Amino acid sequence: MKMVPVPEQAHGNFFEGDCYIILNVSNSTSQSTDIHYWIGNTSSQDEQGAAAIYVTQLDKYLGGSPVQYREVQGCESAKFKSYFKNGLIYKKGGAGSGFTHVETNTFNIQRLLHVKGTKHVTAREVEVSWSSFNLGDIFLLDLGKAVIQWNGPQSNRQEKLKAVLLAQDIRDRERGGRAQIGVIEGGQEEASPELMKLMISVLGQRTGHLKESIPDDKPDQNQTSIIKLYQYEHCNLSIYPSIHPSIHPSIHPSIHPSIHPFIYKKYQGGSSVMVWKGKAASDEERSSALSRAVGFIKAKNYPSNTKVEVMSEGGESAMFKHLFKSWKEKGQTQGLGRTHSVGKIAKVDQVKFDVMELHAQPKLAAQERMVDDASGHIQVWRIENLELKEVNPSTFGQFYGGDCYLVLYTYNRANKQQYILYMWQGRHATQDEVTACAYQAVNLDNKYNGAPTQVRVVMGKEPRHFLAIFKGRLIIFEGGTGRPGVVNPDPGARLFQVRGTHEMNTKATEVPGRASSLNTNDVFLLKTHQNVFLWYGKGCSGDEREMGKAVADLLSEQDKQIVMEGQEPAAFWVALGGKAPYATDKRLEKEVAPHEPRLFECSNQTGRFLMTEVADFTQDDLDEDDVMLLDTWEEIFLWIGNSANQYETQESYNSAVEYLKTHPAGRDPGTPITTVKQGHEPPTFTGWFNAWDAHKWSVSGY
Repeated sequence: MKMVPVPEQAHGNFFEGDCYIILNVSNSTSQSTDIHYWIGNTSSQDEQGAAAIYVTQLDKYLGGSPVQYREVQGCESAKFKSYFKNGLIYKKGGAGSGFTHVETNTFNIQRLLHVKGTKHVTAREVEVSWSSFNLGDIFLLDLGKAVIQWNGPQSNRQEKLKAVLLAQDIRDRERGGRAQIGVIEGGQEEASPELMKLMISVLGQRTGHLKESIPDDKPDQNQTSIIKLYQYEHCNLSIYPSIHPSIHPSIHPSIHPSIHPFIYKKYQGGSSVMVWKGKAASDEERSSALSRAVGFIKAKNYPSNTKVEVMSEGGESAMFKHLFKSWKEKGQTQGLGRTHSVGKIAKVDQVKFDVMELHAQPKLAAQERMVDDASGHIQVWRIENLELKEVNPSTFGQFYGGDCYLVLYTYNRANKQQYILYMWQGRHATQDEVTACAYQAVNLDNKYNGAPTQVRVVMGKEPRHFLAIFKGRLIIFEGGTGRPGVVNPDPGARLFQVRGTHEMNTKATEVPGRASSLNTNDVFLLKTHQNVFLWYGKGCSGDEREMGKAVADLLSEQDKQIVMEGQEPAAFWVALGGKAPYATDKRLEKEVAPHEPRLFECSNQTGRFLMTEVADFTQDDLDEDDVMLLDTWEEIFLWIGNSANQYETQESYNSAVEYLKTHPAGRDPGTPITTVKQGHEPPTFTGWFNAWDAHKWSVSGY
């Protein structure tokens, strides 16, 4: 059996009796290479075996760097479907059965295509008969010189649009642009008498009622937690002992056996097997990885449509990395040029923030999570008696754990006012106050015609831009309230931990007033009735000390007593209730996981709320009829399309919260969730899309 190239005009057409190999080389900076091995439902075992061998040979020829995917007809991965933007067409038979691939300008055709899907479309050849139709889907009757699209009465607008694009693709690629396209609305056939006459001439007169719609077979949005890790060594497969299958494992790459491949299995609306090949694995182990995975599926009696990914050390797929809470790339840099160095003190000087870089590089704005240089206008409200109470500007930056606040930030971009509405929720605020905060946020959003980008801020998880807008004056009190006239309980001694090297990244957070709260890497302010101590840990930098002084002046007008670690006076320890062990290890730079962003479509167009991943996404994948969830790891964005319905909008936020809770990597549930409206996207969102067109929807009339 030989590999035969498929002509470009036939790309996206797959014979059910054949197997195919698809090679994709991305144009991104990472230059990733993917090999997909597609299995038709009626292909023979010999064809499947030959295709697997060719995949292994191609992988070896390309240096072992490609990620290999096993794709089964009808259960293809989102990544595979993303290559064929106008859809997949399944054709009966195969090349060996006398069927031939698509030839341009061939008009002697009569077939019926059953079209399904709103984001990734598939079309399957079915019997040319009214019995193949149903009320909920779309069907294309392809007659060579004419392509008639029949829309089921229960199909939605997005499905109809995708089907039209598929019909146009058939016309342009297979008929040289010389076929006519007609559309019939099911239930309104009398409005298209000429097209119906043509359909009846082929299908005959319709008798009886059509079948009810067939629900799309899509996974739920929740990610299941059945994850098992196996190690393959010396031709033996054993489950990795440190991972229990019933929990969400926070797996670190340090457990990867760098000598032998291992198989990592997860379930997410089905089953998937991932094979990782260590650099020191033997040639036999590497070359047999795909066949071993297929054998593993059979031995475990997993479904035959189980997906398989095979990857080499250093060439891991984005989906694979997302299963790990922390992932370290060799030589990865951080921020604007910082590098994580294992075993070294990583108190690296911060590179000065340059707002011009954000305008020149939208992707940088997204990665740094900064929309501008924080020089815009600020308004702050506190929730009092479930209503908004404006906060005195003299106390801007002071947040109490017993309160909830709304912060409206106004800035200009492209000569247009933009807004960010931060919802800060105190750890000790009542449920009524938290609910009122969300309600008042909706009112403010409506006041500005839906333009504000809404960001939920959990106490202690303040994003970088939130810190920057308060210019080093951000102070978070553990409890109490900032309401005028209310006397907060007097703890006697209050201890604040100060972190930051300049006014754009500094905040002071109240911590328990005891010695165990100290940390050798930071600056602390201890305030008592008699004294104010400014404690400098041995690991803090000069810049951090300067910011500590600035914050101390905000908290107290008293003279400050500088205390160096190891030279504390007795009064210092007395105020903290006595000496106690505290963190004395030098802090390494926080490792930033290089996780690629993931986009999901949130929709109830099929009758139930579903989240569907969109691979290799672009701006065109943002569907105005739906809500889209963009996961950038450090932040979750909810993009609201102009025509998204109220249920989708409400349910998407709950799904974002559930998405974080059920993520296999054990994600932080306090990860910021930012709501973005169509046409009002900030650069922190648009920077994740290549070649973002700011005028796309304004030109379209939206």
